[in-house]
Amino acid sequence: MRVAHALLGVVAGVVWLMLPWMTINDDAPVAAARVSAAAPESDGSSAADLVLPVAALAVVVALAAYGSLRRIRRTRGRTTPPAPGTTHVGAYASPAAPPPLADLDDRSRTALVEADNHLRAFRDELSFAGAESGPDAMAPFVRAAEAAEAELAAACAIRRRYDEGVPEEAAALAGVVGRCEEAERRLTAGEADLRGLRERDPAGALAAAEARFRELTARTGGTVPVGDSVTGYVELAKDSLVSATVHLNQTHQATAAERPDEAALHLRAAETAISRADVLVTAVARVDTARAEAARLVPSALTGAEAELAPLRDGPEGEAYARLQHADAVLTAVRQETTSGQPYDPLGVLRRIVRATAPLATGRSGVLTAAARLVARESLAGAEDCVAVHREAVGAAPRVLLAEARRADDLPQDTLAREARDLAERDVRLRGHTD
Repeated sequence: MRVAHALLGVVAGVVWLMLPWMTINDDAPVAAARVSAAAPESDGSSAADLVLPVAALAVVVALAAYGSLRRIRRTRGRTTPPAPGTTHVGAYASPAAPPPLADLDDRSRTALVEADNHLRAFRDELSFAGAESGPDAMAPFVRAAEAAEAELAAACAIRRRYDEGVPEEAAALAGVVGRCEEAERRLTAGEADLRGLRERDPAGALAAAEARFRELTARTGGTVPVGDSVTGYVELAKDSLVSATVHLNQTHQATAAERPDEAALHLRAAETAISRADVLVTAVARVDTARAEAARLVPSALTGAEAELAPLRDGPEGEAYARLQHADAVLTAVRQETTSGQPYDPLGVLRRIVRATAPLATGRSGVLTAAARLVARESLAGAEDCVAVHREAVGAAPRVLLAEARRADDLPQDTLAREARDLAERDVRLRGHTD
């Protein structure tokens, strides 16, 4: 209606403007003097001709304003609610306001934790299903887990760059959430297929869980932890096995009562507890082996360190001299500690040798490279164990550092893994351990 009024007014104005040129003059020609005398009258009549077009334009403006006012009143008077994403009925969609950066930050952290926990739980169940159906049947599920792990690794890398101050903060955090959602989607699809496969033989799934439970019970009874990094692990493993016992008994009861859904839930809980106990007992055995290997490497590492430092002893200056003095002090302390007859941590000693000589080493000594690799590998495995056992309490920051450590080499890997474990243990102290 408003457009029609506007067009009508414009047409009327144009017509009025054209009227003086469309008038036909039938008077006979007159002398030039008469024309000159009539000139003032002609000027007066031209000014008068503009009155009507101006009035027509004023009418057009008034009609347009009236039409717009009617439309606004009619819109406000309707009882139909506005469409989603619009400001009022019939309006164009309003642009969605971006979420606050703090909310997006929290959402990205939560998404990382949930996706990582989902991946760990999926792999736990995969290990039980593999014992039932064999590795060939597990191949598509292994690929699903690997694809989800790749998405999660990319999300952790984005988050790491964001934490280091990379610009475009909102885009980075949205990328973290998107990658985690894709990982969750892949895991959910694989999990549904895996559950369908296992539900074909619930008795076999229960038998496989009980066999692994008995094997772990025997291993736990003969395990003696050595080293501060696994202090309390055997006790935690025993607690997990007690929890597994309860859930296995509840699985039998639900199966006897013909409640398959309840039986499946208790079986999953039992498998989770068994997996946690397996991680703890395996960690104790792994640390014992790593400590023995480190103890064998310490004398060779000391010899290799001296060989690396020997060419630098001829007149070192400045920073090289300071580093050489520091390395000599560390090597002297290590020799005293290892020959004192008192217990010592071989992995810790090996780490001190590697770190003291790293700034000056030229790579000629292969034993130092092997020592650095052993130390980094054990630090990474220890951090993985800590997050796996306490995953309900561990936040996003240790997981991001752990993902970065997996991509690093030797000394950087050792540093990142130890920092990740420190953060994870801090989270456990703050939130507590949940079975």
